[in-house]
Amino acid sequence: MNLKINDQDHEVDVDPATPLLWVIREQCGLTGTKFGCGIGQCGACTVQLDGVAVRSCLTPVQAAVDKKITTIEGIAPSSTELHALQRAWIEEQVPQCGYCQSGQIMSAHALLQNNVAPTDEDIDQAMSGNICRCGTYSRIKKGIKRASEELAFVSPSKTESHG
Repeated sequence: MNLKINDQDHEVDVDPATPLLWVIREQCGLTGTKFGCGIGQCGACTVQLDGVAVRSCLTPVQAAVDKKITTIEGIAPSSTELHALQRAWIEEQVPQCGYCQSGQIMSAHALLQNNVAPTDEDIDQAMSGNICRCGTYSRIKKGIKRASEELAFVSPSKTESHG
């Protein structure tokens, strides 16, 4: 199977039912996507398929063929520049233990791709499936707001709410 992950082709030889999480981590060596619960409840394994946040622990690799897969390693504009969300996470000191944060950022990234000016309700809805055992939810929301302000400034044509 050929997978397009972060705009790079990866040829993998695995059972089509293998969870995408394990293919990303073990076959492709992209370890930013984390295993959390294995049942799609925590969100630590969140990646995007064609811009939609999905739980990679439940998504069979065959469902990702011919789709654009984006992981935490693929959201930055370059290897020397962070995405607005990554900068906001640092500036707002969002992570405590950090384990869930790649999944949190991927869910937030999917939200901001469609809505660069989300309301608190939009954020709550988009992030409701991501669990942070450290309870940094208020900092996560601040990080999303900070990134949304930067993104709205950069591309004001995308500021309308789609939520």
